[in-house]
Amino acid sequence: MVVAAGTAWDGNRFPDQHMADALSRWLPVCYVDPPTRGVGPRIPAPEPVQPGLWRVRTPGIPGGERPGLHALAVAAWRRSLRSAARTLDGRPEAVIAGTLEPLFGAVPGARRILYGTDDFVAGAELMGIPRRRLERLETRALEVADVIVAISATLAERWRAMGHEVHVIPNGVDVAHYASVERAPVPEDVTLPPPVAGFVGHLSERIDVGLLEAVAARGCSLLLVGPRQVTFELGRLGRLLDRPNVAWVGPKPYAALPGYLRAIDVGIVPYARSPFNEASFPLKTLEYLAAGRAVVATGLPAVRWLGSPFVRVADDPDAFADAVVDALAQPHRPQDAAARREFAARHSWSARAETFVEVAGLTLPVRRS
Repeated sequence: MVVAAGTAWDGNRFPDQHMADALSRWLPVCYVDPPTRGVGPRIPAPEPVQPGLWRVRTPGIPGGERPGLHALAVAAWRRSLRSAARTLDGRPEAVIAGTLEPLFGAVPGARRILYGTDDFVAGAELMGIPRRRLERLETRALEVADVIVAISATLAERWRAMGHEVHVIPNGVDVAHYASVERAPVPEDVTLPPPVAGFVGHLSERIDVGLLEAVAARGCSLLLVGPRQVTFELGRLGRLLDRPNVAWVGPKPYAALPGYLRAIDVGIVPYARSPFNEASFPLKTLEYLAAGRAVVATGLPAVRWLGSPFVRVADDPDAFADAVVDALAQPHRPQDAAARREFAARHSWSARAETFVEVAGLTLPVRRS
C-alpha cells in the first residue's frame, strides 16, 4: 500500500501514522509525507522505517498554498507517490489518501481509498484553507474513490448524504506504547503536587478554555502537554498558565508521552462543541484509558459512541470541573486501571487495520508479528 498522508511521518502521531504502522504488519507500506519545507528540490530515496514500512519525503514549495503554486506542490506530491510505488515493485494494491488533494491516479491501477481522518471542510478556517477549495476537492475525491472510510459516524453521515457508500473505522490506540506507563520515569519538568488532571494535545481553537479555567479554579493541579497555537486565546491562556497550580510543559515527542501520563491521575478531553470537533475522534480518549487513567470528556459523538463506563461526560464548565474533582478524589485501585486498559485494548490500531484491509477488499495475508 501507498499512504498519501496529510501529516509528516516524524511529526505528532495522528491517524495517518498509526494506521500505516498497523497496516505494515499485514502488507508492505510506503508512507508519503505531504510537501514539507526543507526537503528537495529532488525527491529523496525512500527511507526504511521498520520492517515492512518505508517513508518518502516530498519537497515543499515556498508559498505552496497560493493558487498558482499549489498545483506545483501537488505535482511534487504525485511524483513522491510514484517513487513510493517503485519501492513496492511498482505494483501497490492501493493508494490510501488521508487528504482531499487530487492524488488519485498518480499510481495507475491501484485501488483508490479515501481515508477521512477529519471533516476537512468543517476545519477550513482552523487550517487556514479556503472553504470553497476544500469543498471542490472533497466532491472530486469522493467521486473518484473506490472505497471511502471515515473515522466517525458524523463524518460518514455527511458523506452518505452526498450519495456515497462510506465505511466507519474509528480511531484506535497503540496499546503496547502505554503498557509500561507505571514503570516510566516521571519527567523532571513535572513538579505539580498530586493528584493531577492532565491534557495531552494541541492547545488550539479546538479547546474550550473555559473548561480548563473551571478545573484550575477548583485548585486542582493541571498539567498541559503539547504545542500551543500562538494566536489562540492569548490573554485567557496566559492568565491560566500564570496560576501556580497550572503547568504547561510544551510539545513532547510521542516516545515521551508514557512518562507524562504516569504523572497524571485523570486525563481530560476539553473539546469545544464545533462542527469540526463533532466529526472528530480524539485519539487522547483511548490513550488515557490505555494508560489506565480515568477520563473526563465533553460529549462529542465519538466519545458517546465509545460508551465507556470509564469516561465521564460533561459539557458546561461547572459540570466538567465537578467531574474532574470527583475523579481525582477516587482511590487508586489496580483493578480499575486494569479494567480501563482492557477496554482500550478492544480498540487497538491492530484491530482497526484488520478491518481496514477487509473493507478495502484487499488480499488478506498472514499477519506479521
